[in-house]
Formats: sequence, C-alpha cells, structure tokens
Amino acid sequence: MNFVIPRIAFRNLSRQKKRSILLGSAIAFGIMIVTLMNGFSGALIQNISENFAYLMAGHVFIQGQERTPSGKKVSVISDDSEIMQALKSSGVQYTQATRTSEISASLIFEGKTVRQTLTGIEMDTNPFLRQRLVLKQGSWASVSQPDALILTEKVAKKLKVQIGDKIIASLQTVTGQNNIADFTLVGISTDTDLATSTMAYVNLGYLNQAIGLKPTEYMSLGLMLDDMRQATPAADKILVALKSQGLQTFPRGATDGSGNQTPFQVLLQNQNEETWNGIKYRVYTIDDLMSSAKNIVTALDTGTFIVLIILFAIIMIGINNTFRMTMYERIKEIGTMRAIGVQRNEVRRLFLFEALFLALGGIVAGLGLGFIVMNLLSLINFGTNSPAFLLLKNGHLSFYLPPLRALLNIGTIVVLTLLAALFPANSAAKLEPAVALRSTK
Repeated sequence: MNFVIPRIAFRNLSRQKKRSILLGSAIAFGIMIVTLMNGFSGALIQNISENFAYLMAGHVFIQGQERTPSGKKVSVISDDSEIMQALKSSGVQYTQATRTSEISASLIFEGKTVRQTLTGIEMDTNPFLRQRLVLKQGSWASVSQPDALILTEKVAKKLKVQIGDKIIASLQTVTGQNNIADFTLVGISTDTDLATSTMAYVNLGYLNQAIGLKPTEYMSLGLMLDDMRQATPAADKILVALKSQGLQTFPRGATDGSGNQTPFQVLLQNQNEETWNGIKYRVYTIDDLMSSAKNIVTALDTGTFIVLIILFAIIMIGINNTFRMTMYERIKEIGTMRAIGVQRNEVRRLFLFEALFLALGGIVAGLGLGFIVMNLLSLINFGTNSPAFLLLKNGHLSFYLPPLRALLNIGTIVVLTLLAALFPANSAAKLEPAVALRSTK
C-alpha cells in the first residue's frame, strides 16, 4: 500500500495547526455531547430496573393463580415445595428468594383517604428493601412489629399522619370480601418518583391475615439474581422446570404487536381469556415490567442521533468552507503535483485523507473528554434521598455507552466529514495543471 498520500495529508494538517485544531475541536465537542447523552441513556434503563428490582425484591417473579370451583380467580401460592424443587432442577442461581403479597387498599386517617398498593414483605429480614428505601422519618428497628406500615413522604403529607399514628386500611380479601385492618405508621420514606409513591410496605404475615391467606401462603416469589441481565434466560429455564414438575404455566414472550402494552400486561390479558382448573403459574421478569421504560430509552437514543446529525450538519458547513478555502490556497501546489504526474484520484485522496485524519483526531479527543466528564459526574453524590433516585446508581449518576452505539456514532461522523470534504476534493482533482500553475490566487 502506498503511504505517500496519507503522509502528505498528515503533514498538511500539521502545517495549518490553528485551522486543524478549530475543526478538530468542533468535531470533538459534538462527539463529547453525543457520548454523554448516549452514556446516560445507556445506563438509565439499567438503573431504573435495578432500583425497582430492589424495591420489589426480585429480578424474576413467580406467581400462582388459582381458579376455584366457582370460577373465581385467586392470586395465591399455597405450597411452594414443587416450585423450590423446580428452581433447583432449573440450575438457576439466585442470591435470595423473597415471598410477598400485594393488595390495593384505601388508607383512612381522620376523614382523609388515599388509595395505595400495600406490599406485604418480611421487612425486618429483607436486605434489599433497606438498600433502596430511604426512611426520612422513623427507623428500621420498628418494622418488626406486626402492624408496621411504611408510607412515602407525599402520601404521609396527604393524610397528615406522623410516626406512631394508627391508620385504617379498607381492602378486600382474595375472595372479594370487604375487610379492614389497622396499621401503625413506623416509617416515612423519601419520595423517589410517581410509581413508588403509590407503594406502601407492611409485614407479610399481618397482610396475609387481613386478606384471608394462611400464614404459609403468599402471592409472589421474587428471585434476586447475581446479574440482572440473566433475568430473561433464567425465567425461561424456570418455566421449563415448572412444566417438567407437572405444574400448569402461562406462556411467556407474548406481545400485543402495537407496543402499547408491556409483556406483563399482555400476560395478564391472555390469562383472563384462559380457563383452567387448580393453580396455574406465571413467570415474568423485571424487564417485562420495565419495557415501557425501554421505549423511553429508545426514544432518547433516537433523539440523540438526531442531535448528532444536526450538530454535524452545522460542522459540515465549516469543514466544507475550510477545505474549499484550502483548495484555493493550494492551487499552485496542486498544479505542481499534477505537472509531475500525480493523478486526479490521488489529489482527491489527499483531501479525503486530511478530512479522515481530522475526523479521527476529533473523535479520539471527543471520546476521551466524554469519558473524563462521565467519570467526574459519577463522583457527585446526589444522595439516596434525591427525587431522581430511581434514575441513579446508589445516589450517583452512572453511564454506559453501548459499543454498537459508539461505533454507529463514529461511523456517522467519519462519513459526514468525508462528505463535507468530498466536493472541494473533487474540485481540486479537476484542476488542470497549466491553469493551476498560472493562477494568481
């Protein structure tokens, strides 16, 4: 391969340091901004999913749906011995299995009412809830009392309740009967977002008693994995293992085709259309619940790519004008090169190599600056009581730049830069030696 043209191109860029630095800086700035945006959106879904997984105590969930002889559907797992055997045979490794129950209830205090989802969990022994749920008032030492209740700050303000207040919950049992239960407020958690503001935590045994479940029964089994990215293959393995135990299961992976519903919503819809006897199990993952958030991230990535195109459309104008000016400044030089036998194609390549080196230099600098800024931003501690806590990783901004996204950005920038230099390069290649040498420009 002939390296003469690339060497001359590199030398030409060195001869015009200020101009090259300015253009390279513009490219570097564009790639830095896009890298930061892609890095943030790349980590966003992972942070939201991981934080929700800790609040829900699981990456993979197993729920039982019993159809009674009267045709009523009851969400319950009565005996999980076969489930545990299926988990063992599936080979799925998990760090903890958490049993939970969940019911919608109206919380009543001194004439004020707020609708909440009560999540029953063994609060005094579950470590994951404490890692993501920050108590602004109260203490975790009080959650061991049977009727303990934790509300978010927003809900506590609506009810105007304080630590130690007794709150009445109006709810229905799993068989549809109306019931009430008294709870004692022991903790007020920091508001994180709209979704978690509808969640309240109580002790599993006390809630089960209120909704008509036996002490050994519950609604959902959550499995916390070492790696959240293994949730989907783990769920598929568990589903196969449940079937091999002779248990009835709902199919996974169905979609509505329009993207308006999450896989979990489609699963529930299909379940409502089915008929069965006894207990049938559904297996779903945190990803199934968070698919809407993934759509938001996809939209962010699309928006970022549009920003990249707009930025470089502006930068292309500068590159095009600069190379056109460079062509006029080098008319005699180009004429000399053509006179001594340099072909038109080689003149064109000379300009394109200059543009390529300029783009690569800007890309390297932009990526380097982007990673430096990302590391500096990740050092800022926004605290675990930040309203944007669900978007953060342990109170810190985090970034992840998908390799394919980075390659797409780099390829786009290189192509756009070469296109910007192509027209001046073609003009330079078309210059006749005699005309170029006579030019006074």
